[in-house]
Amino acid sequence: MRAALPQREPDMAKNWDESGRYQEIIKRNTGKPKYILHDGPPYANGDIHLGTALNKVLKDIIVRYKNLSGYCSEYVPGWDTHGLPIERKALQKLGADSTQIEPVELREHCREFALQYVDVQREQFKRLGVLGDFENPYLTLRPEFEARQIEIFGEMAEKGYIYKGLKPVYWCPDCKTALAEAEIEYAEDPCHSIYVKFQVEDDKGLFSELGVDKSKVYFVIWTTTTWTLPGNLAICLGPKYEYCLVKAGEEYYVVARELIGPTMKAAKIEEYEIVASFEGEKLENMACRHPFLDRESRVILGDHVTLESGTGCVHTAPGHGVEDYEVCVNNYPDIPIIVPVDSKGVLTAEAGPFQGLSTDEANKAIAKALEESGHLFAIEKIIHQYPHCWRCKSPILFRATEQWFCSVEAFKEEAIKAIDEVEWIPEWGQGRITNMVRDRSDWCISRQRRWGVPIPIFYCKHCGKELIDKTSIKAVSELFRRHGSDAWYTTDAADILPAGTKCKACGHEEFTKETDIMDVWFDSGCTHAAVLDERENLCWPADLYLEGADQYRGWFQSSLLTAVAWRGKAPYKTVCTHGWVVDGEGRKMSKSLGNGIAPEDIVGQYGADVLRLWVASSDYHADIRISPEILKQLSEAYRKIRNTARYILGNLDGFDPQRDLLPYDQLEEIDRWALVRLSELTAKAKEAYGAFDFHIVFHAIHNYCTIDLSNFYLDVIKDRLYTEAADSRRRRAAQSAMYRILRDLTLLVAPILCFTAEEIWQYIPADERYDSGSVMYNEIPENGKYAESAEFLNKWDRLHAVRDDVNKALENARNEKLIGKSLEAAVTLCCDGELYEFLQEQQNLPEVFIVSSVSVARGVAGSYQGEVEGLSVSVSRAQGEKCERCWMYSETVGKDQGHPTLCARCAGVIGE
Repeated sequence: MRAALPQREPDMAKNWDESGRYQEIIKRNTGKPKYILHDGPPYANGDIHLGTALNKVLKDIIVRYKNLSGYCSEYVPGWDTHGLPIERKALQKLGADSTQIEPVELREHCREFALQYVDVQREQFKRLGVLGDFENPYLTLRPEFEARQIEIFGEMAEKGYIYKGLKPVYWCPDCKTALAEAEIEYAEDPCHSIYVKFQVEDDKGLFSELGVDKSKVYFVIWTTTTWTLPGNLAICLGPKYEYCLVKAGEEYYVVARELIGPTMKAAKIEEYEIVASFEGEKLENMACRHPFLDRESRVILGDHVTLESGTGCVHTAPGHGVEDYEVCVNNYPDIPIIVPVDSKGVLTAEAGPFQGLSTDEANKAIAKALEESGHLFAIEKIIHQYPHCWRCKSPILFRATEQWFCSVEAFKEEAIKAIDEVEWIPEWGQGRITNMVRDRSDWCISRQRRWGVPIPIFYCKHCGKELIDKTSIKAVSELFRRHGSDAWYTTDAADILPAGTKCKACGHEEFTKETDIMDVWFDSGCTHAAVLDERENLCWPADLYLEGADQYRGWFQSSLLTAVAWRGKAPYKTVCTHGWVVDGEGRKMSKSLGNGIAPEDIVGQYGADVLRLWVASSDYHADIRISPEILKQLSEAYRKIRNTARYILGNLDGFDPQRDLLPYDQLEEIDRWALVRLSELTAKAKEAYGAFDFHIVFHAIHNYCTIDLSNFYLDVIKDRLYTEAADSRRRRAAQSAMYRILRDLTLLVAPILCFTAEEIWQYIPADERYDSGSVMYNEIPENGKYAESAEFLNKWDRLHAVRDDVNKALENARNEKLIGKSLEAAVTLCCDGELYEFLQEQQNLPEVFIVSSVSVARGVAGSYQGEVEGLSVSVSRAQGEKCERCWMYSETVGKDQGHPTLCARCAGVIGE
């Protein structure tokens, strides 16, 4: 075995690809129980990054392990190939915007771009050692996928879950489209929070009865989005909260009692008095004058009001906030929905004097106007978490627009029940996704773009009524299956719908088509139906979904919602998540910090197996750290495992398992001990693999190689390997044990170190009980393969403890220049009672301690007192001369005239 992983791995990966290694594994495992890990599709818009590499390697470890442990685990990789990031890249390349190019031409450029990066990422995944059906992946742009997606949409629509409505949604003015919650990222955003006075016009006589001039009374609202004030139509109070009439100077302010202090502090008002107090519900339907537009702002009530910040009087703009919208539509339907901001983030005529300003410009202009008019109560500069578009990173708007929605509310309880039937790893994931679904009422599924699956809805030209039924869905699905979704843009509605199709509302027969496309999360959310349910070699539901923790609001949730809406249950049995990749100090990797590391750089310097070891060594449920120092440490750990295998292989030269392998009961005790420890490792590793705790597997294997093998067993048996006759029983016993260890150890490490395991496997002496074609054509050993009594194990635990004390005594003697190598030493074990009897019975102590002689004495004290109770150790120089062959000191050296430089044992071996 040679090193140079970066140079050797590409040839191995190429060989696996050309020889059909994955297909052969599946062929050999056909008929075994299936285990399906369903691939969450990465986005095909660039090279892979470390997060992608982490995800793919984790999946490959699981798939490999399952195929090695009695399952047939097919892995179909997939790619998400629609959406705005690809559309933006295509438009940048063309130097155009979406209004300057025909939809079909734009879509063709998007398709080319996506397929280019599918190919790029496919090769990058293969370079990481990932095995899968890369020749037949699933792509969300393929006609058969799009057709199935249309069918799922149709079934959801038939059940009444799909509807069109005017509601506030996340809106990106830069991308000019609605966004789903999963497409939102929160980032720190500096802004001004302002307190605004709304003058009371109609107090329902409540303040007047107190002798207070209502024209001097103001409700004080607070907002961090000044640009939404043109959309204000109401002020919302908590019905059971206590609100106070606070006098300061000549004016009166209505503020929640609990927030009077911070509100007055913000306005730098130190002297004030509370004149009266009221429950919020007593103030309902009072009317205030909008501070700069000619309309009233009504006082309303809502349970969503909190006292965490602000004034307790909530600025309510139903065209800009979901809660504002819901409280008005559900409880005050006469309050209109006004949206004074267009799709570009520019204020419209409904914003009055601020028409034509961007939201940023409006923030400043409105604040200035409020100050000049005397309506600005206070202003503070703050930094808060604000939603940004995940694609362009720009701040988003809350804007009511007509969109297509999926009503999550309609099947929410069914979805929560489905969540309860899934195993979540870590367990907290269940609570996280449950809360997300419970807090969600709708899913905005329409997007105002071109590169995606069109929403398959028609409109009557005469009355505008929507047409969506089984017949229309079937027509669209069949069209897409034959020609792909481009056909939506090249085929007239009359040529899609069956002849004679009529509007159910007015009877007319002419229709137009919806211009919006579906949210890409709906695309990927349908993979369970378009892939698992469509391919005969797979199964629905999947055994496992494994993605980053951000997918609780993304793919896990979109898949859950479409599956429950379609079939009433979750599309997965188990969900496992991993964290983010961060640098060695725990910081998020970014270009600005200059702390990013590309997967290809790691693979180029260390090899893919070291990157895979990094993945396996981490408790990946939390954030995973990486740095040059961490990689260097891991490369050393890798080298220890590899060198252990190399050492064993070197000592198996000439060993033929068919001829030389000794039965277990003919091995030396120490050989059996090493195999029992191997059996314990196997059980621990298999349990950890099954729980997806790969860091436990790594540390167990590394410790076995380092502590049990290198530091003890392999060190002790060197004497047997190098000095016994080549075909002696004792040497064959050591080789038999090492052979068994290497076979099983290679199988255990194969899911993680896939390249190294294959290389080791090719060098292990051939054995008809194993398939030498590939380590992946075999199975991980069963538990309990090697076992001994508790008495046997206790004996070797005691010997280990004694050996530790002896090693410390030898180190002291070495420091005192009494000895150099341990073979120069004669050791005396000083003890009494049962320990004396125990040590007296041991015949192999010089071999175990790697010294030239050992004696056991009682009634005396040794020079070193260690950890073993009742034991002390003395070290002296060994008597006799050094044997040139075994390097042990013996008084028998020179006794054999034919071999004057050898001890009696070595002379006997040579004589044979």
